[in-house]
Amino acid sequence: MAAKEDGHIHAKLAQLPRRPGVYLFKDREGGILYVGKAVDLRQRVRSYFQQSQKLAPKVSVLVEKIFDLDYTVTDTEVEALILESNLIKEYRPRYNIDLKDDKHYPYLRITIQETFPRIHVARRVEKDGARYFGPYPNAGDVKETIRLLRRLFPLRHCRGPVNKKTAQRACLNRHISRCLAPCAGDVPAAEYNKLVSEILLFLEGKQDKLLSELAARMAAAAENLEFEKAALLRDQYRAVEAIANKQKVAVTTGGDRDIIALAADEEIACAQLFAVRGGKVTGREHYLLTNPTGEEEAEILAIFLRRYYSHARAVPPEILLSSHLADSKLLAEWLRDRRGGRVVLSVPKRGPKKELVRLALDNARLFLEQEVLRSKARDPQAVLLDLAETLGLDSPPLRIEGYDNSHLHGEGLVGAMVVFENGVSLPANYRRFQLRNVEKPDDYAALQELLSRRFARLLTAREKGETVEKATRDPFLLVPDLILIDGGRGQLSAAQAILASLGLDSLPLVALAKEEELLFLPGAQNPLRLAKQSPALQLLQRVRDEAHRFVVTYQRKLRPGVKGSTLLAIPGIGEKRRKALLKHFGSIAAMRRATLEELTAAPTMNHAAAEALYFSLHENVRDDSD
Repeated sequence: MAAKEDGHIHAKLAQLPRRPGVYLFKDREGGILYVGKAVDLRQRVRSYFQQSQKLAPKVSVLVEKIFDLDYTVTDTEVEALILESNLIKEYRPRYNIDLKDDKHYPYLRITIQETFPRIHVARRVEKDGARYFGPYPNAGDVKETIRLLRRLFPLRHCRGPVNKKTAQRACLNRHISRCLAPCAGDVPAAEYNKLVSEILLFLEGKQDKLLSELAARMAAAAENLEFEKAALLRDQYRAVEAIANKQKVAVTTGGDRDIIALAADEEIACAQLFAVRGGKVTGREHYLLTNPTGEEEAEILAIFLRRYYSHARAVPPEILLSSHLADSKLLAEWLRDRRGGRVVLSVPKRGPKKELVRLALDNARLFLEQEVLRSKARDPQAVLLDLAETLGLDSPPLRIEGYDNSHLHGEGLVGAMVVFENGVSLPANYRRFQLRNVEKPDDYAALQELLSRRFARLLTAREKGETVEKATRDPFLLVPDLILIDGGRGQLSAAQAILASLGLDSLPLVALAKEEELLFLPGAQNPLRLAKQSPALQLLQRVRDEAHRFVVTYQRKLRPGVKGSTLLAIPGIGEKRRKALLKHFGSIAAMRRATLEELTAAPTMNHAAAEALYFSLHENVRDDSD
């Protein structure tokens, strides 16, 4: 270990005081690896340098990189907690649990320090006299809230101070009733700030109080015969009432509280927060946290509380949690200082409060599961490992070949092969086929011809004892790790049969059926149904869809401008002759094998039409696999 090789570290360990404080672990370049707090610096820091088998694997990785350490003593553990939070914000160490991208979380800012306040998005909380609401993990939600508020409460959009002495012409927002135009001197400051107080009630979740105030103002306006103003207040009342009715009513005693539940994975965790204001759940947000050292859920939850409430402007008097915290007394003391009043941290054991915590925990687990799936989808190797496990393969399918065939109303059978390597499409290895040996539209027979022609060259090379280089540019000489068929059990059986006849029945094979997206595997009685968010399923869908796109594109290229029939593009053949020919021969392939005399003798045909048909069917016929 870097740390154990350096006598300088051991000298510092021996000098550590038994006092509260904050410690910093540094790498060889002086960068901050980790920031921690301790009620006893000596005991806590020395615990990292015990025998490695006693440490968690991820902590051992951290200790391996420690080259130096530093520390700062404090008078109390609360001071240590505050200092730790500030240092984490400043250095953002790699091995600290942290809110993912929390420095970008937006706030709603209302400039109540101004004579005519505005509402807008802010990225930083400052001590400027404004009111801040948040942080919100989704910037889109903040913008949507601002759009709603501006529609209900027409505050000004423009920046800068408003000077009545230099009143100017009102802008378009005034004419569409989205601003009261204080810049034009159209509204007194008292009336304008009444609107601001209503917005604050709305954001604080006090809709009942807001509704009663709107109702009183509406009645007063109607009594004073100010019907236009009364109508505007009525619209505001109905909009706020509709929003309040959509909120989930918490069956708890009235009051304000936050409900926080946390679900953790090996690498990340998700905290779900329900904000209860006036007995109603007025908002819910989820936050993702990194977990680089594999901490337990309770420790991650404690760190989330410190990170979140060091940003949040409002701390409620009660916080309900999904797990008991080892340092709950310390956190409660710190939160009391933040709020300026008592804060209770508790884990409910029964009743409506426990149900709300359970609901929050269910949401946290759901969001965490979705994020894990998204993380896997961003890592091709993880997706391939997941796919191998799902299909029972011995190793990840680095090379996947997808097959599909197509026809136009029974005519012009074509097939296609697409290739994905390491989860990424490889168009240079795509191949297409004109299928000529199928008597009539038969998906099974078309698939068998497609596969037999694809593997013909590989079998020939094997018979000759040729050694195939991995770097070969001929995709037909490479063996796929997985074959994907577009279809269900019937297509799978047809593919199994042809591969067995070729002596290739050991090749991994799977069929993916559309609509229900079921996976059919050889030897499996029932199909697999994967979750729609499964990265493994999404990869197979991309291969399947790419094969379909490629084969349809090829068919259109062969028959430009033809919609519905190849035969209709031939001079002398109309709809009547097309139907008669298909009824007599059964397929385009059968017509292609017929002689000129046989075409002429067909019903409704004459020599000129037969000659045009014969030469059209036999020109530009090629096999891309030859």
